Amino acid sequence: MPTRWKTKNVISSLASGSPTPTPATTRFNQRRFEMSDQSDDSDVGLKVVAVIVTAVVAAVVGYAVSLAGKPAAAPVAEVVAVEIEVPEPVGEALARLYFEIGQAQLAAEAADAIARVQAALGAAPDAIVLLSGFHDPSGDAAQNAELAKARALAVRDALVAAGVAEGRIHLRKPEVTAADGPPEEARRVEIRVQ
Repeated sequence: MPTRWKTKNVISSLASGSPTPTPATTRFNQRRFEMSDQSDDSDVGLKVVAVIVTAVVAAVVGYAVSLAGKPAAAPVAEVVAVEIEVPEPVGEALARLYFEIGQAQLAAEAADAIARVQAALGAAPDAIVLLSGFHDPSGDAAQNAELAKARALAVRDALVAAGVAEGRIHLRKPEVTAADGPPEEARRVEIRVQ
């Protein structure tokens, strides 16, 4: 390679009218040429890196643009409303639990009713528990229905805590009592084992 440079250097010096290079200038120019070759190698490396980086950026931008034009993906699983048929009450209630006005906490007497339900379920392994919450027609109907539901859920939670399988417990839609009945009847949950 230095020979090639020397030839170029001699030709360029002759063309420019400058004298033929001396050994010192030849060594200097040779080092400069070798450095120039190294510089060319690193320039090629930088160009390759630049091309790769540009390609990656273009691919990412292209992918982002393609996603922007598409609608959102459909959900993986759809929620399907399933109506479970709740049986009609049959016969008399096994127990009636009464609640304080505006409250959904079970009274202390509830433990006896829970024990009777457990005994009845033990005697009838295929039976279910049907809970019916009641409220009166006065006041806000939606609020009353929510309170009746909360009371029925409190009874369900007590039954589950006592060991009754949750799958055996069914809740009916909250029911309205007759306006002329005793007021505590509007604050009850009936428990049937059927």
